[in-house]
Amino acid sequence: MTTGFFWDERCFWHGGGNYAGMLPVGGLVQPLDGGLPESPESKRRLKNLMDVTGLSGELAMRGADAATRDDLMAVHPAHYLDEFKALSDAGGGELGRRTPFGPGGYEIAALSAGLAKAALAAVLRGDLTNAYSLSRPPGHHCLPDYPNGFCLLNNIGIAIEAARAAGLAQRFAVLDWDVHHGNGTEAVFYDRADVLTVSLHQDRNYPMDTGAFADRGTGDGTGYNLNIPLPPGTGHSGYLAAMDRLALPAIRDFAPDVLIVACGFDAAANDPLGRMLATAGTFAAMTGEVMALAEDICGGKLVLVHEGGYSETYVPFCGHSVLQTMSGSTIHAPDPFAEVFPLRQPDARFDAFLDDWLAQMQGALAL
Repeated sequence: MTTGFFWDERCFWHGGGNYAGMLPVGGLVQPLDGGLPESPESKRRLKNLMDVTGLSGELAMRGADAATRDDLMAVHPAHYLDEFKALSDAGGGELGRRTPFGPGGYEIAALSAGLAKAALAAVLRGDLTNAYSLSRPPGHHCLPDYPNGFCLLNNIGIAIEAARAAGLAQRFAVLDWDVHHGNGTEAVFYDRADVLTVSLHQDRNYPMDTGAFADRGTGDGTGYNLNIPLPPGTGHSGYLAAMDRLALPAIRDFAPDVLIVACGFDAAANDPLGRMLATAGTFAAMTGEVMALAEDICGGKLVLVHEGGYSETYVPFCGHSVLQTMSGSTIHAPDPFAEVFPLRQPDARFDAFLDDWLAQMQGALAL
């Protein structure tokens, strides 16, 4: 097994605007060290942890060229790219909602998309068994002409269209386990039958007006979008139940040529932007499940693309557990939060509530 890890130091240099958490600084909102929650440190510390444990030495560490203008235009209209590039060249600014960037932001975002593009192509060509793209800025919230939620270009959408144009695959499944709804990827493929989009997310977290189970696609894409909104506190066993009962059967039925995971770690127990109580063990278990499914349906072709995750202390351990699982390595980074966030003990009332929640969605799918 050869697992690729695609990264570039320049992606850590992406800079946001003058924010205090999710609020623009001004008026009564005073500045805050660190600015936006989407900082480079959670990603950089993941790479550092892998270097320190030695896991990096067992992976195929690779870089990539930036996605080209033609690559970007397969998803994003020219007027949006032109506005983004002009503002970037002028020193930066903000487009859409909560997507600030500094000088060179356009080039860094294109590089982030290029990492995802290269990871997907390498797996589809058979150069790698599976791959992880440490993309930053993230992409799953970016609509074709409206960036939001820290996402400036839709990295996974761009990677899929480039792979299709190169004749590497025809059918793609995207499983998004970021705590927030993957509204951008949904929008890109909402009327398409050749891309299945599945989003596991905290119900009405972000965006608050998207991610409903009833949103199943339109036109040719009807039935090829599946939202699985989950209640706060779902936790380890709840995530695995949602995977086993809803997400994985839908992907199996679709039978894609490759499985792509929008891998956010903001469902982790101490993430400031989520309330889902997942652990490093949860992400390792979900990774094992998608690996087994990919082996059954598409020759093991699996690509994970980094999305959210805002705990600078916990994201590295969640990511390390995922990459250890993907690579089959014996190098383990023990979860330092295991005693603080143990796998949730059974709670009969919550378990019954969650079982009913999932059963309602299962029943609706069966109609």
